Amino acid sequence: MTHILNADLHCHSIVSDGTLTPEELAQRAKANGVELWALTDHDEIGGQERAIAAAREAGLRYVTGVEISVTFAGTTVHIVGLGFDHTHPTLVAGLRQTRGGREERARDMGKELARVGIPGAFEGAMKYVDNPELISRTHFARYIVEAGFCPDTNAVFRKYLAEGKPGFVPHRWATLRDTVAWITAAGGVAVIAHPGRYGLTANEEYALFTEFKAHGGQGVEVVTGAHGQADYLKYAGFCQEFGLLASRGSDFHSPTESRTDLGRLPDLPGSVTPVWERLGDRIH
Repeated sequence: MTHILNADLHCHSIVSDGTLTPEELAQRAKANGVELWALTDHDEIGGQERAIAAAREAGLRYVTGVEISVTFAGTTVHIVGLGFDHTHPTLVAGLRQTRGGREERARDMGKELARVGIPGAFEGAMKYVDNPELISRTHFARYIVEAGFCPDTNAVFRKYLAEGKPGFVPHRWATLRDTVAWITAAGGVAVIAHPGRYGLTANEEYALFTEFKAHGGQGVEVVTGAHGQADYLKYAGFCQEFGLLASRGSDFHSPTESRTDLGRLPDLPGSVTPVWERLGDRIH
C-alpha cells in the first residue's frame, strides 16, 4: 500500500500568488504531517532553491514543482511539472516567455474595473505583488476586498474576474504541446492540475486528456482542494483509461483564503499508481 503517503504536490508562495514565503510553507507542511512536498508557483521557478533549502532544514522530502498556464479549447488550464531540473534552459526560457504578457493584461484589467466603479485597481493589486512579472487576478481580488467592494476573494471572482465578468481580460498562454515539452526536456513529469475546475464539456475534456497523453504527459491531480468525492473517483478512472499516474495536492495559497490546508487531503484511491512512485531519484 505504497500510495498511503501524505504528499502535497501543489501549493503557492509569495513568488507567485501565495501569501507565505517558501520557508513558511515548508514549516507549515512539516507541522501538518506532510511527508513529500512540492512548491508549484505559477509560471515561475524562482522559489525552488529556497524551497529545497527550507525542506532540507525541516527534514522534509522535496520535489521541484511549477504550475504552467495553458490555453486549451479557449480555456485556461494548468499543467503542473514535478521533479525537473529547475536550471534547465528550455524550461527557464519557456516560463520567461509565458510570464511576458501578464503586466499588459493586468493594466487592461485595471481599466476594465475602473469602468465599473473600482478605480486604482492596478495600483492596488501591485501592493500585493512580490514579483511584478506574476501579477494575477488573485492580487486584484485581494485589493478589491481591502477596498470594501466584496466580502472575500471568492466573491470578487464571481462578480468581477471570472470569464464574462467586467474585469476579466483573456490572455493567450502557452500551448499544451510546448508546456509538456518544456517539463519533459527538463527531466520532469507533466500533470494536469485540478481538471474538475475547468468546466469543459465531456468532449473537450476527453480531447484534453488525449492530446496531453500524446504529447508525453504522464499524470493528473486526482485528489486536490478543488475536487470532491465524485471527482476523485472520476479522475481515478481517467488514470486507468489513459495510463496516467495520480497526483495529490492542496493548491494551498493562504491560511485565510484556501479551502484546504497543506497536507489536509484524503488519500489517493487504491486503484491508482501515485506519481511519486516514479519520482524516486528526483526527490531531494
